[in-house]
Amino acid sequence: MSDLRALYGTDKPPEICETITHGDVSLTLQGGALRHIRVNGAEVIRSVAFLVRDRDWGTIAPRLGPVECETAGALRVSIPMRFDTATGRLEVTLSVEITGTGLQVLAQGRATGRFETNRAGFTVLHPIDGVAGAPATVTHPDGTREAGHFPLLIAPWQPFKDIAALEHVARGLHIRCAFVGDVFEMEDQRQWGDASFKTYNRPLALPWPYRLADGETLSQSLEISWQRAAEHANPAEWESPPRNPVFPQMALVLTAEDARSIGEVTEAVRFAGPQRLLCHVDAAVGPVGPQVAAFAALQSVLAEPCYDLELICRFDGAQSPEEELADHARAVADAGLTLSSVFVCPSVDRQSTPPGSEWPDCPPLDRVHLATANAFPDLPRGGGMASFFPELNRKRPPSGMLDFVTHGLCPLVHAADDVSVIETLEAVPHIARSARAIAAGRGYRIGPATIAMRQNPYGSRTIPNPDHDRICMTDDDPRHRGAFGAAYAVGLAAALAPFAADVWTPAAVLGPRGLTGPDGFLPIAHALRALAGSAGQPVHEARIAEDMAILHLGDGTIRANLTPRAQDGLPAFGWGAEGNCGRDG
Repeated sequence: MSDLRALYGTDKPPEICETITHGDVSLTLQGGALRHIRVNGAEVIRSVAFLVRDRDWGTIAPRLGPVECETAGALRVSIPMRFDTATGRLEVTLSVEITGTGLQVLAQGRATGRFETNRAGFTVLHPIDGVAGAPATVTHPDGTREAGHFPLLIAPWQPFKDIAALEHVARGLHIRCAFVGDVFEMEDQRQWGDASFKTYNRPLALPWPYRLADGETLSQSLEISWQRAAEHANPAEWESPPRNPVFPQMALVLTAEDARSIGEVTEAVRFAGPQRLLCHVDAAVGPVGPQVAAFAALQSVLAEPCYDLELICRFDGAQSPEEELADHARAVADAGLTLSSVFVCPSVDRQSTPPGSEWPDCPPLDRVHLATANAFPDLPRGGGMASFFPELNRKRPPSGMLDFVTHGLCPLVHAADDVSVIETLEAVPHIARSARAIAAGRGYRIGPATIAMRQNPYGSRTIPNPDHDRICMTDDDPRHRGAFGAAYAVGLAAALAPFAADVWTPAAVLGPRGLTGPDGFLPIAHALRALAGSAGQPVHEARIAEDMAILHLGDGTIRANLTPRAQDGLPAFGWGAEGNCGRDG
């Protein structure tokens, strides 16, 4: 096996990054984006990029022309970019000028053919560390100014709209971003796991997809400036994490189709040792009875984990919620499946409802969960989303009727390069705090939380990945199969551990997000084995610092190197366990 495949599950190398410095300013040029813009080593902007999204919100990777740089007082960079779709092409040239006090970026483009897109334009990412909860001032296109704050808990809707300029203080600097050429607004990207607030063009309330006509031109500009701040920004005050947390139980997600492979499932589950199986049953794709029967047959052989039901209900008007849930409960009883909990999610709620869109027809959630209580009266019951945190945040369940609240997680919604995927771990504490606030004292479960998506809430499909690339919104990411996947899982555990989740689901049993590959158990299976063995242990320490994930659980320690270089006694994306950490084999 090649070194690349061992690390990343693919022979394709990471995208090349070039570090550019100009006086006190440094940044990384990657894929046409300006990333990690720092002044005297302090990050002021996470990213500036010209991005194009397709009708399923997939990111269209640009073909880059030769990048030209020249220095004459200021540093000037020219970046030609070409975006291709099935029906058209958009050619854009970015002209960047960097000085000691700021940078300017001009994008000029022209469409050829019929170029369909959900978004084409600048995005600016503001880092979350030191920014969440900070004051900000927005200047609107009519010149009026509005004072506000970057949200502390994750905002379900856009924190700022109709932005001509945005000013805030961070890292001792007064930072100003000014936009020309379209209508800009901001979304709280922590919702999707991104460690950023994103200012982007074209409001979500406008129709999408839209078309740029043949020959249509596009022009946008962005100016970012900074100066030493006269005012002092007080750090935001977070609510303290729960006291004396213990490490959560682990679940692995399993479909009925995979459950029928009883031998493979039994071997994988007994190796990893999860406390629970999350049994996915989807009434929208077929009768519930045969799906439940597959789990009952497995349980007759593999009785030791708890079996939790993730039940996707049709709620399509053919039956009342009460009738449909009663039928599903009878199917469970008839199959003889013994459940430890049930989580119910309406099928339509797996798709996102963006700002400005109409909510799809669905019974009220309080009616759904009352019907669930009547159908499954003796089981702990959960609500939330089988998709991700944004959907939970925008459509919150009646937590007072529930025993736990849950949602999934995927780091591939907006970016798929290695650095961005690891950076999403910065956002996990923000998600956990916000989700616990929604749960309002009820239990909190998270998952499936895997690198790749099992279902795309933002489009009609997950993106196929036959070439084993690093792409957004795919259901099969090769890094899951390499050392990277194991390190990411340990990093996720370290980011989540202080927040007293009851259950986390970091993988499937089988399939592209599962535990096994052609050569046996994957690296992630070994890491999860150690983490599962630590369930219930006191969390003495859990942190990510200097690219290392560190967990001190009970009498043992688990560490992971989150970089492609050896450090602190661990190889690239390596992990290790010391002391009594359950089963680390």
